Amino acid sequence: MLDNSNLNSLLGAPITDADGDKIGTVGQIYVDPDTDQATWVTVKTGLFGTSETFAPLEHATWDDDTLTVPFEKEFVKNAPRVEADGALSEENEKALYTYYGNGSQSASDAAHAPSTAASTETEGYDTSGPTTDDAMTRSEEELNVGTRSVEAGRARLRKFVVTEQQTVTVPVSHDEVRLVREPVTDANVGDALDGPEISEEEHEIVLTADQVVVDKEVVPVERISLGSETVTEQQQITEEVRTEQVELVDPTGIGTSADTDGREPRDPRASE
Repeated sequence: MLDNSNLNSLLGAPITDADGDKIGTVGQIYVDPDTDQATWVTVKTGLFGTSETFAPLEHATWDDDTLTVPFEKEFVKNAPRVEADGALSEENEKALYTYYGNGSQSASDAAHAPSTAASTETEGYDTSGPTTDDAMTRSEEELNVGTRSVEAGRARLRKFVVTEQQTVTVPVSHDEVRLVREPVTDANVGDALDGPEISEEEHEIVLTADQVVVDKEVVPVERISLGSETVTEQQQITEEVRTEQVELVDPTGIGTSADTDGREPRDPRASE
């Protein structure tokens, strides 16, 4: 069992099981009103501590940093769900004792239902109580937002063949026949008189033309591969957070008040 001197340190402290696995954090502490002994704590689990279960402090150990309970993590997380909103009812406490292996608790013992002594969510210590100092702690929730990498999709590189028409202009040449006439002059008179005076004969020349020849060859043109790049963008996350406010109540009746965010005290009479 823990004594009351540890209660301040317990609030918000991590809770581990016998194997050292973290279960959650301490949310509220319940004290037996007859013995002033802390008997139960609520364990805040889940994302941002949104879920609470109960764990007994009997046989629990405290090392000034971590509270260790002699139960497995999943066993504590699966404990009966009980509203942590004040004193435990007889029925709820009985269910918890039964779950944690103490079903022999008598109804008379259960009648002394422990009431909440401290909480990170509701009231703090009574300022007139014997275990408090002369100040209270104001707390607020902070968003802890991170990221994790998840698969968003897959891209594939696929190659296929398409056929298209391609038109190319190619210059081609061919010979065309033409008749060349030249007069007989002193320079070519010898060639003109060479041969019979009157005769029949034929002359021919070979005419040529370019013929278009088409051939194909495969040539590499580029290398293509898949890659990825990381693009960072801003995304807004909206989540509700709770913050405690502290108000000064003036017993003289003036009613001045101020919270702890540094603003000047306000006079409620100003709105009249």
